[in-house]
Amino acid sequence: MKLLRYGPVGQEKPGILDAQNAVRDLSGVIGDLTAEHLSPQGLEALRKIDLSMLPVVAQPGRIGTPYAGVGKFICVGLNYSDHAAETGAAVPAEPILFNKWSRATGPNDTVVIPQNSLKTDWEVELGVVIGTKARYVPLETALQHVAGYCVINDVSEREYQIERGGTWDKGKGCDTFGPIGPWLVTSDDVADPQKLGMWLEVNGKRFQNGNTQTMIFTVAYLIHYISQFTTLYPGDLISTGTPPGVGLGQKPPVYLKDGDVMRLGIEGLGEQMQQARAWDAALLD
Repeated sequence: MKLLRYGPVGQEKPGILDAQNAVRDLSGVIGDLTAEHLSPQGLEALRKIDLSMLPVVAQPGRIGTPYAGVGKFICVGLNYSDHAAETGAAVPAEPILFNKWSRATGPNDTVVIPQNSLKTDWEVELGVVIGTKARYVPLETALQHVAGYCVINDVSEREYQIERGGTWDKGKGCDTFGPIGPWLVTSDDVADPQKLGMWLEVNGKRFQNGNTQTMIFTVAYLIHYISQFTTLYPGDLISTGTPPGVGLGQKPPVYLKDGDVMRLGIEGLGEQMQQARAWDAALLD
């Protein structure tokens, strides 16, 4: 299944894509797509719905986050060896974890460059949505806790992340730095999360071309590993790292400026497109 939410910010309605990629309105069945619908029981109930009985949404307009109430937004750094090399960093012996403080935004919502920022960057990443509670999870059963997968743009301010001391979080958690979607593809429709092509363009130029098969730490390992330090709950989201081609890795580095357009996607999971805009408080909230 491909689950989504559409409509203005704060007024999103639940939807589902049918076999012809038409959006069908789920609001007559459920009030919204929330973490409770991500459990095996919740997803099974949605699978049983006769989509032909749901109204078609001819013009869905804005697409929101695939589900409401995104929980912990946990990210993994330097999870592709070739990306580590382009940034001049060593391949980590264990996963590097950090959090996004930002409220998750829709896949095509504006990305606002922070005030006085000169080094705002892009990162296409595979998102993993948790569907059942995961605590001290064995590696061999880790994928059983996955509700589905989605596209994430782990937008990053490199000066804040690298040059300002402390943890990476302050370069990762700026407002609008968490576009998610366009939809959540349930795990039964993703044959192998380690065989997904991924790409990102800025202003029509392809910068990132990668595949999840080159991850250092697999999706299963990340769930197993993270669950040793915190309990994962339905609706929690793991962003699993980015392949090479980020702005920081260009020679010379290239960063986002006002008006730039990012377009990115992952095989089978859809595409995003955001315009970067210079700081303006009116663009937030």
